[in-house]
Amino acid sequence: MKKLTLVVVIVIIVGAVWLSNRTPDSPFAAQSAAVPSAALIQQGEYVARLSDCVACHTIPEQPAFSGGLKMATPIGAIYSTNITPDKQTGIGNYSLADFDRVLRHGVAPDGHRLYPAMPYPSYAKLHDDDVKALYAYFMHGVAPVAQVNHSSEIPWPLNMRWPLAFWSVLFTDGGSYQPQADKDEKWNRGAYLVQGPGHCGSCHTPRGLAMQEKALDESSEQFLAGALLDGWYAPSLRNDINIGVGRWSDEDIYQFLKNGRNKHAVVYGSMTDAYNNSTQFMSDDDLYAIAHYLKSLPSNPQLDGKAWQHQPTTVSTEMATQPGAHTYMTRCAACHGSDGMGREQWIPPLAGATSMLTHHDASAINITLNGSSRIVSQGVPDAYRMPPFRQQLSDQEIADVLSFIRTTWGNHGGDVAVDEVQAMRHDTDPASSDVIILQMR
Repeated sequence: MKKLTLVVVIVIIVGAVWLSNRTPDSPFAAQSAAVPSAALIQQGEYVARLSDCVACHTIPEQPAFSGGLKMATPIGAIYSTNITPDKQTGIGNYSLADFDRVLRHGVAPDGHRLYPAMPYPSYAKLHDDDVKALYAYFMHGVAPVAQVNHSSEIPWPLNMRWPLAFWSVLFTDGGSYQPQADKDEKWNRGAYLVQGPGHCGSCHTPRGLAMQEKALDESSEQFLAGALLDGWYAPSLRNDINIGVGRWSDEDIYQFLKNGRNKHAVVYGSMTDAYNNSTQFMSDDDLYAIAHYLKSLPSNPQLDGKAWQHQPTTVSTEMATQPGAHTYMTRCAACHGSDGMGREQWIPPLAGATSMLTHHDASAINITLNGSSRIVSQGVPDAYRMPPFRQQLSDQEIADVLSFIRTTWGNHGGDVAVDEVQAMRHDTDPASSDVIILQMR
């Protein structure tokens, strides 16, 4: 019996070592990259837009894709890497197979595993043709930049990466996206864009104890059901009335992704980067395909709660004795209106806003404290930026005004506690006026 136990232990150890050190298969392993056509490079540039590569791999005042963005994790900070074709500090020596393994498997040419801050669980669904095009673009359409990568700030032994091999086995789905035969072409294109290059679930899907996305496709009601991330609440993208896009039409979703705004909302938080560098550059067909797919995702009434019903109210001086009402009148009403309805598509309504209906109050606190980043649409900066109020309002005043907004006009998000404002003030900085914009060639 002891011998059998020893054999089992040895087999497990050998299997673990093999798994953590094996090189993933790639369909491009036997291929040598030929000089790509201009059309393939252009296709790759578009796939880079779909995938929003620049948002993580570029920092203000530095060349595109040269890395250096600091990303906080529960175990320490990591930095995005240089993905320009520089041969010493970038990916200039990568073969097509190397590139594929990094992109779709999270394994670098030297065998080390990437942290899943790189959304390879989503990129795993990329089609082979898009991978080839993306490689052609990065090797021939991006200027090489000599920029040494930063080491992570994760302490030993937590910085050991071999356990990520087991994480990948448990929490990723292998293989490119496969169209569903019972769905139309538009739906399948939208599903591919959302699940694959768009990696929407990286922000909008709740995560488990191992920081894994709880779902990678529509087979689970957890997929795109909303999640807290980096001091923001990424709302549900399902047909939830309160916390999702249930009140949005296909056209509303298209307008939001194309113009950064619609009658319901304006992009802010992490979505600003996605809009500035990705969604506004997508084709109309792709944007409508995304909308078509998202509108097919059913709501979860238990999670969403009772549907919002607008209760028209005009905030007046007579209400100034209510906590938060006076602050709203003096600080908020000029833009958002005494009726909370905003200014058409330019300034969003607070009546019925997702951030005022969900019990998660992170986004409401964050944007009030720190303001919003600059929206740049078709090269033109937005003139209607939300200003930061961290210097003008105390924690109590912010808690009071947000509690007022979240319980007026039929909003039922609930009160905001002052200690939550204090914590957000401590953990965040005002939104930078700098924006990262990848210029089209």
